[in-house]
Order: sequence, then C-alpha cells, then structure tokens
Amino acid sequence: MQSIIDTHIHFDDNRFDHDRDAVYQRAIDSGVVAMVVPAVTRARWTQVDSVSKAYKNVFATAGLHPAFCDYHQPEDLIKLEAKLNEGNCVAIGECGLDGFIKNTPPALQKTYFSAQLELGKQFELPVIIHARNAIEEVILLLRHHALSNKNGNGVIHSYNGSLQQAHRLIDLGYKLSFGGPVSYDGSHKLHELVKKLPFESIMLETDAPDQPTMNNRGNRNEPAFINSVLKAIATLRNKHPQDIAELSNNNAQQLFNLQID
Repeated sequence: MQSIIDTHIHFDDNRFDHDRDAVYQRAIDSGVVAMVVPAVTRARWTQVDSVSKAYKNVFATAGLHPAFCDYHQPEDLIKLEAKLNEGNCVAIGECGLDGFIKNTPPALQKTYFSAQLELGKQFELPVIIHARNAIEEVILLLRHHALSNKNGNGVIHSYNGSLQQAHRLIDLGYKLSFGGPVSYDGSHKLHELVKKLPFESIMLETDAPDQPTMNNRGNRNEPAFINSVLKAIATLRNKHPQDIAELSNNNAQQLFNLQID
C-alpha cells in the first residue's frame, strides 16, 4: 500500500461533521499520511484550525475563495494578515479566480486574489489557487505579482487548462494538482495533459467532499478515494503507483514545508 498526501481536501466541510473520525480512519487505512486543508472564507478558518489540531498530520491554510466574494469583507484581508502572522498555516488559500460564477464581479475577485498574492510574497508562503474558466487571467496576475518563494510559489488545484498554459505556470514556479476528474474514462484532454507534464510539477488531491472519482460518482468524496486518482495517473504515465505517490509527496512536502510525524 502506498503512502500518499492528499494535497487538497476540505476536511472541515460540514458534510464530514457526522462521521469525520471514520473518514479520517478510512483515509489512514488507505495509506493517506497527511492532508492539506484549504479554507474558503474567514468564517471557516476556525474550523480548519480545529480539524488540524484534532487530527495528526492535518495541515491548515487560510484564504478567501473567489466563489464566496459575497461573504468576504475588505477587513478580512487585514484579519488574514493577522492570521498568517500566527505562523500556523502552511499556505494561503484557497484563493484565485472563477470565470464560471456569474454573480461575482471579476474586478472584486481580482482585488481579493491580488491581495492574497501579495501576502504570499510578504510571508513567503505558497498560494493554493482556484482557476476555473480563468487560467489566462490567473497567469496575468501571477506574472504581475511575481512571487519568488524558494520552495515554490504555489499550486493550481484541479488543473484543467492546456499544456501550453501548464508550462507557463510551471515556469512561474507553480505546481499542478489533479483529483477525481483524471479517473474518468472520458477525460481525454486531461489524460493527454497528464501524460506530458514533468513529474516535478504534479501533485495529487481529492478536493473532497467534492469531485468524486469515477468509481464513486454521485456520492460524497473522501480522502481514502485518492488511490483511484493515484492509479489513474500511474497508468497514464506507465509508472508504478508507489513511484507516482513518492513524486507527489516529495513535491507537496517541499512546496508546503510539511513536517509529517
């Protein structure tokens, strides 16, 4: 059984409230050795902190997600800076841009995203980026703010852009993570992309409780199912799953500076 880090899981989500202990145990039994838990609103920071303290090798981040701009307030950025000053976060995020959501002004999204990129510079922390239907806009802002963290600038989670865009992001110091969608037989474009990416840019995630794998479609996702993601990528790259797990783990540990017990 491979040991693997789930680099993006919303373990604080309310959908885990009734059985979080069991979900955690199933993850451990499936080889998950650590989880990175992004926060999406200021209100979730406390819950993310709680699960990171209650469960071994669960690491907290703090951020303001573009899909929740209706909940964000300008003072949240001041609170975020104070939160990061506490030194308990391994990254900033989940932040970014979402071109799919129509009721959130793009300019407002960019304001919050830009501010969080500047905090990434200030604290020398990686950023966890949501970039749905907005890869080009994200690249422009990443170039403008130009982070230069020694261990890597961040990760585009659940990446689904082009190979050309992927290489531009990699050149800017970002990694790309992949979850449930890569396990689907019909994800041909994504499969071709994963086949061609440099190994040092790839990380694995679940985004649980969202983005279930093909074998679990229609149900709540959970970290134990990351093995389906691992097997899909191993097959695409013609590698043993253990090799892919080690590559992803090394990338994650370096990027987030994880100290796993």
